[in-house]
Amino acid sequence: MDPSFPVIAGIETEYGIVRSDIENSDPVIESMELIRSYDGSESLKWNYSEEDPSMDARGFHAEGLAQDIEEQEFTRSDHQRFFSFREMKSDRILRNGARFYNDHTHPEYSTPECHSLFELLAQDRAGILIMRMAKKNRESRLGSGGKIALYRNNTDYHGHSYGCHENYLLPREIPFEKIVSHLLPYLVARTILIGSGKYATESSERPGEIRYQISQRADFMEALIGVDTMHNRPLVNSRDEPHAQTSSYRRLHLISGDANMSEWQTAMKVGMTKLVLNLLLRDISVSGVAMSDPVQAIKEISRNLYDQKPVPMKNGGEMFASEILEAYLHVCQSFSPKDKESSWVLGEWASALEDFRRDPSLLSDRVDWVAKKELFDSFRQEQSLAANDPWLQSLDLAYHDLDPEEGLFWEMESAGSIRRLTKDEDVVRALSVSPGQGRPRIRSAILSHFAEKVSEAGWERIRFHDGSVVDLPLFLRETPEQMDVLEQKVMGLLHPRELVALFQL
Repeated sequence: MDPSFPVIAGIETEYGIVRSDIENSDPVIESMELIRSYDGSESLKWNYSEEDPSMDARGFHAEGLAQDIEEQEFTRSDHQRFFSFREMKSDRILRNGARFYNDHTHPEYSTPECHSLFELLAQDRAGILIMRMAKKNRESRLGSGGKIALYRNNTDYHGHSYGCHENYLLPREIPFEKIVSHLLPYLVARTILIGSGKYATESSERPGEIRYQISQRADFMEALIGVDTMHNRPLVNSRDEPHAQTSSYRRLHLISGDANMSEWQTAMKVGMTKLVLNLLLRDISVSGVAMSDPVQAIKEISRNLYDQKPVPMKNGGEMFASEILEAYLHVCQSFSPKDKESSWVLGEWASALEDFRRDPSLLSDRVDWVAKKELFDSFRQEQSLAANDPWLQSLDLAYHDLDPEEGLFWEMESAGSIRRLTKDEDVVRALSVSPGQGRPRIRSAILSHFAEKVSEAGWERIRFHDGSVVDLPLFLRETPEQMDVLEQKVMGLLHPRELVALFQL
């Protein structure tokens, strides 16, 4: 395996959507109309031939997935709404290389593929601005009284969950089983640092209980491995859909993490995972951290808050989540790349673990679940509320509201009580500019330069009206300066057929 392989990453975030000015709104239609209200791109046919969510990395094609059944039901009901499957999806490929579309009942923003962690952070934050602009335009079209609310969270508190999925490009040569065994303890233990907090219990064990816990997604994890994302959700998703040359690459699709408001958490969620995956590329393992029951462990870690209990291990011993994370950290400190990004992640990782061990409240300036708990504990005391008062769920939801005037998080961030890592100018730039490295720049250049000639496009393939097709290389090793030159060459071409020869240079 090549230890210098660049693990590029992307984030897909589904947003909760509510139209509050009418009693019974249709979330499918509201998601469609929201996406169509965004002025930053034109409608474009998405290349669905790239997608096969039923292909399992363990070597088989899964049948009867929950999303397949739900999609069939939506398709049947959509006929009654008089729009097609493509119209329902309402796909947009944005100028920055991102995808903006309706994932059944949720507007979803998928960042472009990013080499740099901090570029990814800016692209992800740009998605929030895009959602806000689309919301403003949609409300304007609805007229006086029209009101749309958008939430960056993972639950409706009635047993339904929507995801914030992480994607990482890896070499195909790494066996999937090895990825699973290497990642599982880390994915469970990282909950203490990346949870968003939730006033609810939505598992079958304690349905309907209003109780504060660390993670919004932990209740919905039901299996170790699986290809499904809407039922029997797994800690490690086995969907084998690389969006690249299948013989050479695989895309690790992680669905267990929370949608974070805190930029620090988003950065650490991806940054720590990239370093842990880098160990795999070096064929380096972390010993003694295998858990007896990872699915149960993530639920217990989520519910125990400050009073963490040790997790039973396969070797007969016990370890705290913080100890498991520390074991991964120590190995990463010895074998991670010596670059600015890795050094930042390692430093923050070590500092956060130390703060968690001393007093988790020290993380209130970085970690959603801690910041939210302290805010709401203070409110409960002022209002003399019980710990399970239903009002707390409304406040919980308000923390995740994207509206800068309504969302509780934004006031905390603007006051400096929660760290912000991006700069406004970088986020605004990310609305229309692709990351400096990789294929998003070339994909955007092609779609801009040959706009009227494109029939459909996806992450890796673009089709043209004349029948020609171009498969986009990943451009894994090219520097930003080399990408500048390649982008200029694309913009100077006269016909799409010239792209194939250009990419063979």
